[in-house]
Amino acid sequence: MARYDLLLKNGTVVDPASAREGLLDLAVADGKIAAVAPDLDPTQAGEVFDVAGQYVLPGFVDLHVHASAWLGGKPSHKMLAAAGVTTALDMSGPLDSVLAIAKDHGAGLNLATITYVRPGHTVRDEDPSAGELESLLAQVLAAGSLGFKLLGGHYPLTPAATARAIATANRHKAYIAFHAGSKRHGSNIDGFLEAVALAEGNSLHLAHINSYCRGLKRDYMAETEEAIAALVANPRIRSESYLSPINGTSAKCSDGLPESLVTRRCLQTGGFAATEAGMEEAILAGWARINVEAGGQMVLGVGPEAAAFWRSRGTDTTVGFSVNPPEPRLRLATAKRPDGSFVVDAISTDGGGIPRNVIAAMGLSLVKLQALTLAEFVRKTSYNPAQILGLVNKGHFRAGADADITVVDLERQQPVMAIANGRVAMHRGYVCGRGCTLITTAAGAAAVKKAGLAPLVVDLARGSFYPA
Repeated sequence: MARYDLLLKNGTVVDPASAREGLLDLAVADGKIAAVAPDLDPTQAGEVFDVAGQYVLPGFVDLHVHASAWLGGKPSHKMLAAAGVTTALDMSGPLDSVLAIAKDHGAGLNLATITYVRPGHTVRDEDPSAGELESLLAQVLAAGSLGFKLLGGHYPLTPAATARAIATANRHKAYIAFHAGSKRHGSNIDGFLEAVALAEGNSLHLAHINSYCRGLKRDYMAETEEAIAALVANPRIRSESYLSPINGTSAKCSDGLPESLVTRRCLQTGGFAATEAGMEEAILAGWARINVEAGGQMVLGVGPEAAAFWRSRGTDTTVGFSVNPPEPRLRLATAKRPDGSFVVDAISTDGGGIPRNVIAAMGLSLVKLQALTLAEFVRKTSYNPAQILGLVNKGHFRAGADADITVVDLERQQPVMAIANGRVAMHRGYVCGRGCTLITTAAGAAAVKKAGLAPLVVDLARGSFYPA
């Protein structure tokens, strides 16, 4: 009988949490890391992969994706696996849609989700009371969510309600993430600084830091340094940034106007009217790129066909704009605190079913540029985000850790294999994984099982989101 289920031979293992880097074999048994050592016996393994010339890393943990019908759609899991991701956090929901897609279209990955706090959808208006927020949090935790996402940049709350939502999540040690912006300030550096103040020292995940450093208020590098200084001064704020030049937002229009405030701003940035007619002009001109499903994945479409697709969906699609300058993306990905830790905890994508899953394609460019070492790349793409989610058994290759592995070709800057919980989810671009493990709290485990998914129960108080 084979001692190991899988054996990766002849690769370069990079595992900074274990201070291990070199030519080593890695063996998997029963979904766990069984051995990491030179020259492991291939006759002891049920299946052997020769990964000579490639790098064996703890599985990518993308701390900001979209995998619901509202954003991302059915291709999201396949697109994540193809990008080498083994674990991800869906950043808004809706929860029932996330669970349904994970059950029917899963690719073998681990997925967590948080639920949006949106006026007219999950709360009555822009100023929900403490009682309404308490009730909503209890509801979403019991249904399998980890907590809240505030969509301030798109659908803002009052500053007071924003602060109440953050405090409510902290009282219950639930997850709380925020696309900065309120009824007072928008999705820009001033909105970011307001978000830091509204947190009042509580734990908070401020999403996609680069999105607030686009030069909307001041020079974009001045904004970047302001953001870095604020994060250094507020160590309880967790954060991520992405490397794609393209953002993602809603293209849905009502009464002749885009519903999202971010979408309106992006149209204006490109010189188009912040109206439904302006959106159509921007699609035809190639400034607004509509997410179109083709060949089992989402692609960016422009021109008449994309405009027709947008219209056929009643405008309820996702759209992207090239609004992210390169210099802030590089600076935020590499900035460090005085103690040597990263200012921005993780590299994310804001992708999933939105076509910008570029952790490997663009993140490994930073390694080639020597802006990051491979060990630092692993910390930002695996270890740090795993710890934030309370996944203490992921992000490293210690004996008995979950066998979540991403194999990359550094020269081509591509993932060549993704293994989640000891099972191959993707090999050389072919996505072969099935099902999904849903990361939830103890309160949501029963609901996740009822939805037909395997629960992975975490306690956020054990991770770095709620430091002791």
